[in-house]
Amino acid sequence: MAETRDRLGGLGVWIAPMTLLRTPVPVQREQFARIERLGYGSFWTGEPPASSPIGGREVFAQLAIVLGATERLVAGAGIANIGARHPATMHGAAATLAEAHPGRLVLGLGGQTGDRPLTQLRDYLDALDQAAARLLPEVRYPRVLAALGPRAHRLAVDRSDGVHPFLQPVEHTEIARKALGPEPLLIPHQALIIDPEPGSARERMRALLRIGQRNVETPYTASYRRLGYGDDDLRDGRSDRLIDATFAWGDEDAVVRRLRAHRDAGADHVLLHPLTDDLPSAVDQLERLAPRLR
Repeated sequence: MAETRDRLGGLGVWIAPMTLLRTPVPVQREQFARIERLGYGSFWTGEPPASSPIGGREVFAQLAIVLGATERLVAGAGIANIGARHPATMHGAAATLAEAHPGRLVLGLGGQTGDRPLTQLRDYLDALDQAAARLLPEVRYPRVLAALGPRAHRLAVDRSDGVHPFLQPVEHTEIARKALGPEPLLIPHQALIIDPEPGSARERMRALLRIGQRNVETPYTASYRRLGYGDDDLRDGRSDRLIDATFAWGDEDAVVRRLRAHRDAGADHVLLHPLTDDLPSAVDQLERLAPRLR
């Protein structure tokens, strides 16, 4: 883990699959190189489930573009959906990228559904280990889980190298670090917008939530309830209190304070997710933050 932590550094970038889908590959390459020059240690994206109305590129093909356009940037799958591919296919894709770019891939896993999601994930990890024992067994790469709750944290300690929580407040980072102990990787995602006007900033964030909102109760709402947020916080686009806890907004200094709060709470590597309409605009916001982050 020490080598992976050194390669990652303190801060990376997370960009939504939908944003990358809208961005031509030549433009992507330019922006990935720009992110590396700004000093960020990683670039992550995920993939929605097949049933989602939100589309995206195949995650390993996307990460291959990231790795090919940069020299040092770590590429992270956050997450690769376990419902999208057979475990042998998952390992084969990850191991091939890890062999081609040693030390520059982190595989995030999640997306399980059904009545027993952790059992499903545990069974998938069993099959993934079996595939890794016979297919490119000498190639190693870290894997992290999209774990939010205490049972998922225990599974992550036993079967992975850490966790990648998505859209969680700083208090979740603190709880996750205590649950994991000092060694596993803790890589939270932090959505942000540089906008000092509360009304417009919060509305942009609520608009993003409305795009993917399907069911009232999800693993995310369950996590927020464990943190003490109630029905009043979760209904009607979420309360200002919950919006402010899960999204970072304000001027550059306010956003930087939130990122530092995650690090102080135990995060190894915090992923910045600027909420913009396109990839170049997202990197513009990353550029505005970079001098304060150094």
